Amino acid sequence: MSTANKFRALGLAIAAVIFVADQWLKRFVVEDLGLTAIGDHYPLLPFFDFTRTNNYGVSLGMFEATSMEMRWVLVGVTGLIACVVLYLMLRERRLGDIAAYALILGGALGNIRDRFSFGYVIDFADFHIGEFRPFLIFNVADAAISIGVVIILARALFMREKPDDEQSPA
Repeated sequence: MSTANKFRALGLAIAAVIFVADQWLKRFVVEDLGLTAIGDHYPLLPFFDFTRTNNYGVSLGMFEATSMEMRWVLVGVTGLIACVVLYLMLRERRLGDIAAYALILGGALGNIRDRFSFGYVIDFADFHIGEFRPFLIFNVADAAISIGVVIILARALFMREKPDDEQSPA
């Protein structure tokens, strides 16, 4: 197996781990901690709690699904985006890019499953400094997607490939 194929297999494994971790934590928060209603709260640290909320939208709550039709449109659109991300990940050869796409893919699949099953995405991670909340309440999938996007942007901005004439020895 080529190195690129090993990296791709690792990428699929990373996506699977993100998906499983996201779904397990959501189940833990809802079933084991009993955070079943919006606003249910479980304090963990002085700056981090589990606080249950349901996100009917995508990306910071935008494009909220206010009807059953919109729910399925969001499932379809996010599913299509996940397919594009999978395609891009399987085209890549570099581990850094593959890992970033894997984070996005695993997170997208976790949120798609929620939206498919419930009509909304379960969010629970509540980072705060006193009453100040620098982020909306999020979940593992959201964090993975955000980290993956930041990695892709950083690699695109700061990691330039050398032109072919610089790569070959003189």
